[in-house]
Amino acid sequence: MKKLLLLLALLSFVYSCEEDVKLVFSEDLIETSEAADISINIPKAEGSSEVANRINLKLYEHIVNQSHLSEDTSEQSSLDVAIKQFNAEYSKFKKDFPDSSQQWEYFVDGEVTYRSEVLVCIAINSYLDTGGAHGNTNVTFFNFNPETGELYNMDDIINDRKALSEVVEQKLNENLKSKAESDSMEDYFFGKDFQLPETIGFSDEGLIILYNTYEIASYAQGIVEFTIPFSEVETFLNYN
Repeated sequence: MKKLLLLLALLSFVYSCEEDVKLVFSEDLIETSEAADISINIPKAEGSSEVANRINLKLYEHIVNQSHLSEDTSEQSSLDVAIKQFNAEYSKFKKDFPDSSQQWEYFVDGEVTYRSEVLVCIAINSYLDTGGAHGNTNVTFFNFNPETGELYNMDDIINDRKALSEVVEQKLNENLKSKAESDSMEDYFFGKDFQLPETIGFSDEGLIILYNTYEIASYAQGIVEFTIPFSEVETFLNYN
């Protein structure tokens, strides 16, 4: 009987530990049109509170910073504060320019694009329009350690930047040629040599290479995106 109780206690402990480190995602949706049009739909990490909180805080920080209105991201409530501030700024704009038909918009959409035992990739796509000739779109990839909730940086992920750069540059050339683009690589990087994008992402198909507007070429070029199969780059990566 004692052995049975000990076994049950051990199994309970193992199960509780698995529960502690298990990481799942739900949907966090915020929508309002009381002043500006705002829609935020992103993954929300659940499970181990410390790990989940780190992931969620990093995503909230990014969303608040993308709104260009608040730098206080010490807690989740700062997102609500930023939304109120965004609406207040728009209301002030309408008061100062009552004849303007300009509608302010802030749209955010996120998804988990890849999951493995060592890496979780989340893509956050944001669109901000507060007047001017056009709004601005930005896509950022966040690569998390699922055991700690900490972000991997580029050097954590890439073990041979030079070799990976050569592959990406070749694929970028092929991508641009397929679109009948005649500009040189220097034209796309504003007179500079080839550069890797600011962030890279992961999907089940491979490594996602994405250059945001103005990161490569002009606004008219738009976002440049393509995927390289893992089989072609896995030797240059520490994680996949």
